[in-house]
Amino acid sequence: MNNIAFLELKYGNIYGGYPNYFVISDISVLVYEPESNKIFIESMPVNIDVNIVFVNTKTNDLGHTTGRLKYVANLRSRKKMRFDEEFKLGEYELDMAFKNCRRVKQFVKGFLMKTFRKYRIRNIVTFDGRRDIFLCEKAGIRFDRMEIFDLQRALNKECNYLFSLNKLSVVTNFNNTANSMTSNNLNYYLHPIAAKQVRPKSAAYDAARLLMVHQEFFEHKEDFLMKAALLLNKIQLQQAKEKEIAAAKEAAAATATEETETVASTATDSSEEATAE
Repeated sequence: MNNIAFLELKYGNIYGGYPNYFVISDISVLVYEPESNKIFIESMPVNIDVNIVFVNTKTNDLGHTTGRLKYVANLRSRKKMRFDEEFKLGEYELDMAFKNCRRVKQFVKGFLMKTFRKYRIRNIVTFDGRRDIFLCEKAGIRFDRMEIFDLQRALNKECNYLFSLNKLSVVTNFNNTANSMTSNNLNYYLHPIAAKQVRPKSAAYDAARLLMVHQEFFEHKEDFLMKAALLLNKIQLQQAKEKEIAAAKEAAAATATEETETVASTATDSSEEATAE
């Protein structure tokens, strides 16, 4: 059986540049050998002097998104800074940023070609990977002879719901340690060198979660779908409760406003009567 590659990218746009021009900052390929159950992780952080805008997603205990926060980080120093919506690069600074970013395509192409050859990859799994594949193709990678499977699209057809990877990590009960990855029904050994790459917010971390979701879905489908339905039910109940609380606060605020207006109107009437006397 052929090896399966789980492809994940992290990317953002140039700070002060065009919002639709994306630069890859971190790329990871997790390779799974079905026959041996072995896992290999190849990662490459991009190291260039350019400031990139990223979005940090905040989630609750159900994996539901509760907020998003933009921040800026330099890809060479990895130093973070505050995001300013009004900041714009000058023409010269933007040209220099584009010049630095051109090298990213060379790095990505070299990394992926070497990795795909090393593990003889013919099957690739992504999660909402249209932009990931597009950015790889822009770097010069050709996927003509490869089978690309988008797990999010497959789950959407099965469940009629567009799951996020954060929610699915809750569904599968994903967890990683210094030498393993576990989920509801699965446990895979990780070499310590590979395990060090699986850090939260990294491409390798997302690739690891993607592997576990993929395996739970195909190897323990009935259990997976049941737990996914339970999570959706919890999310709906939580949203309904939040709406009730919001409606109660709105009603209380409206009542307080009416009482304030009534008091003010009474005070005005009393003042007018006193003046008339």
